[in-house]
Amino acid sequence: MTMPLDARPDVDDAALLARYARGDAAAARALTIRLVPRAQAQAFRMLGDATEAEDVVQEAMLRLWRIAPEWREGEAQVSTWLYRVVSNLCTDRLRKRPRSGMALEDVAEPEDPSPGAEARLQETARHAALRAAISDLPERQRMALTLRHFEGASNPEIAAALGVSVEAVESLTARAKRALAQALKGRVAALGYEG
Repeated sequence: MTMPLDARPDVDDAALLARYARGDAAAARALTIRLVPRAQAQAFRMLGDATEAEDVVQEAMLRLWRIAPEWREGEAQVSTWLYRVVSNLCTDRLRKRPRSGMALEDVAEPEDPSPGAEARLQETARHAALRAAISDLPERQRMALTLRHFEGASNPEIAAALGVSVEAVESLTARAKRALAQALKGRVAALGYEG
């Protein structure tokens, strides 16, 4: 079994390019396998865009194939030549990109998405008020409400857990919600809700 050209250390890039110039398609494949991944990484680092990097490397490889018949071995390494072409093509693209025309100092800082101290305190007060109001509910209402809205249990599951009918669960949760609304009614403004 013969080793593929790209894996053979005894065949250098210039020899592969010369073979390609004489019509050897396997040499072109081998050079592509050897050179494209590093060229692609270089272009991506410079441009920050995978599609643009792909376009640049494709253009650079086309240029390499076009100059193959005139390549003079020993003047430069094929990989060095290719990476220089990739670099130049990337630089050209970067120059053509529109500039925002805005100084860095003029760019606003992005807003912090996390809630501020006041919002966190408000949320803590809301949770404390809700816990207190729930703890004042009769036991079966408290259990039905907790299982339904905090544990995510279905009405049939709650009915089985409490040993009651599904209709009784619906009644228990409805009464618990009304009792909570009544208990928290006087604290709407204090908890930061609009009345």
